[in-house]
Amino acid sequence: MAPPTDSAACGCGCGAPSREAFVTLSSRPASGPAAGGRSRHVIEQAWIPAGRFTMGDSSGDRNPADGEVPLHEVELDGFSIDATAVTNDDFAAFVEATGYVTEAESFEFSAVFRLAVDADDVDILGVPPGTPWWCGVKGADWRHPHGRHSSIAELGDHPVVHVSWNDAIAYCDWTGRRLPTEAEWEYAARGGLEGRKYPWGDEEVDEGGWRANIFQGSFPSQNTLEDGFLTTAPVRTFAPNRYGLWQAVGNVWEWCQDWFDPHAYRRSEALNPGGPERGQTRVLRGGSYLCHDSYCNRYRNAARSQNTPDSSMGNAGFRTVGPVA
Repeated sequence: MAPPTDSAACGCGCGAPSREAFVTLSSRPASGPAAGGRSRHVIEQAWIPAGRFTMGDSSGDRNPADGEVPLHEVELDGFSIDATAVTNDDFAAFVEATGYVTEAESFEFSAVFRLAVDADDVDILGVPPGTPWWCGVKGADWRHPHGRHSSIAELGDHPVVHVSWNDAIAYCDWTGRRLPTEAEWEYAARGGLEGRKYPWGDEEVDEGGWRANIFQGSFPSQNTLEDGFLTTAPVRTFAPNRYGLWQAVGNVWEWCQDWFDPHAYRRSEALNPGGPERGQTRVLRGGSYLCHDSYCNRYRNAARSQNTPDSSMGNAGFRTVGPVA
């Protein structure tokens, strides 16, 4: 499926259309974090050594509109990054300490994959044109990932979803951390394997057993669940890469610090690039449980996507980077 060209839409149908693509019943801003001290960030860290790598797609699987080329050399200082995505338990600790209200809660709806909806018919606010597998669902948020009848009671070790880029930044502010730059994310995801397609190498996801949580079957109507999951998997499912990152591809898209620009690589800085100075959408990396090679091959190291900073969806979360020791 060709990616949409509208800058207000996510660059990948398995991501989600932007918030503006759904019927919006409320436009109240989310509340900020409450005053108080920093939290103790308990997620295991993976140390990423300083080094150089070739950023961009070298496999030929690129999506032209996403700006995965030209290939370019990047040099990065060493940094620590969460070994896993931030989980529901991690995010719950933040909310309990601060009283923070996410944008999905404030706007009173979020984007849910059609096969996963657990809500009343009256809660379905609309289906965006071009991506009928997504529904705007009233009452969907991080505590209710599939709609008001769902919960995270048994999903504490799953990645938190229905968090916008702004929500992720609020969590980072509370912990004294930040989102990874796009270059840091790709360098860490590659795990030291230069030029490879996936964090584990070039073998396909299903060679020798499942290596990532993606969609199986006939998208979007039938998921055969060969990897065991319709939506999110626990963050420590499958095997980590050589740097110790779990599920850098598949499971959930991950917000990065950078503004998105399809031409960013043409003028990227060589040392610790931070992306464009301005933009309309923020970068997402890694693909999700909705990626399928029949229409979306963005569960790759080099793949890029985007969405507006206030948009939330049932297949996007984040991981954080810590200060250099």
